[in-house]
Amino acid sequence: MRVAIIGAGAAGCFCAVNLKRKHPKCEIDIYEGGSKALAKVAITGGGRCNLTNTWEGVKSLGQVYPRGERLMKRLFHQLDHKQTMDWWEKEGVSLVTQDDHCVFPASQDAMTIVNLLTAHIKRMGIGLHLSHRVASIEHNVAYTIHFQDEKLQPTTADVVVVTTGGHPKESGFDMLKPLELAIEPPVPSLFTFCIHDQALNALQGVVVENATASIAGTKFKAEGPLLITHWGMSGPAILKTSSQAARYLADNAYKANLLVDWWPAMTQDEVMEFLSKQVKTNGAKQVSTIAPTPLTHRHWAYLISRLGINETKRWNELGKKDFNRMVQLLKADSYTIDGKGQFKDEFVTCGGVALAELDQSTLECKKHANLYFAGEVTDVDAVTGGFNLQAAWTMGYVVAQAIGGKVQ
Repeated sequence: MRVAIIGAGAAGCFCAVNLKRKHPKCEIDIYEGGSKALAKVAITGGGRCNLTNTWEGVKSLGQVYPRGERLMKRLFHQLDHKQTMDWWEKEGVSLVTQDDHCVFPASQDAMTIVNLLTAHIKRMGIGLHLSHRVASIEHNVAYTIHFQDEKLQPTTADVVVVTTGGHPKESGFDMLKPLELAIEPPVPSLFTFCIHDQALNALQGVVVENATASIAGTKFKAEGPLLITHWGMSGPAILKTSSQAARYLADNAYKANLLVDWWPAMTQDEVMEFLSKQVKTNGAKQVSTIAPTPLTHRHWAYLISRLGINETKRWNELGKKDFNRMVQLLKADSYTIDGKGQFKDEFVTCGGVALAELDQSTLECKKHANLYFAGEVTDVDAVTGGFNLQAAWTMGYVVAQAIGGKVQ
């Protein structure tokens, strides 16, 4: 059996290694359009490779997989995060877990992962063909793969696995046109929010360790650290919200009303109680000098200025309306999103091959036997925190097992 894997990313390389290990006689070739294998893995997690997550604090898969929740739940029966961690540790990769539940190699170097997989590929005799960008895939009895570089001769395969990752434009899926598959239009799904507010932007670098971000009028909502930047807002709370609301925001030209709860640990009544106490205990002090627990004095000064309250005003000079407005500000502060920014060098999209096209247990295409898809080329994507890479490992492994089952 000759297997062609298109895309030398996490899903493709993991699939190749696991399939070759299961069935050494399989002839496997990986075709990569770029000049390097696992290029995206090398930069993920700031170059440290956030390869999975412990899942602590995740109440449902929908929290971390806005698209593909039900599929991933099924696939995790074959390889979940614990089994993934075991796999890497058996390969000699020591792992460490951060306080935010993200799992990294102890070396804190993504090249530990890249080098291990590429070494296995070389040692196992798996063909790795770089700068082989695929133009089209045709299916007759077998599969014929044509390359964009006309100097490269077409190649054939009994089985094809497509692991090309996400694409920013639908044209990125043109190679699949001869197969007539449904493609969900791609849009960015991991990005920061642009907010044009000079006073806010001047707070760049300020971090609130736990805030809740939500899109007004929708159910899109996420909690976590929030970072104020010179262009708007970033941090896990924002990135998770952008992932959940990816299609909604794209449909609205990346303009929406953002609500921020700066103190999610407290209810409105508890916030009111905190503020009211300041009148009794710090009545003669200026409002700007007593910041709510999660906020810096600089951040608090900015917030009260949004209410039109002079920072020299004293607590015992505030009225009931002032307190009500403060509570509203702390629990549902409103900002206008006006555009998006990219998250570092990591570009994640939602969209891709429609999940209805795939067998939900094997990821084999329903219309074309022996054609499989894994990773971000499908309409599966995740929030930041190692969940996208976990999907790639799991899907690559599942495809390897499915192909291996046919060889038997």
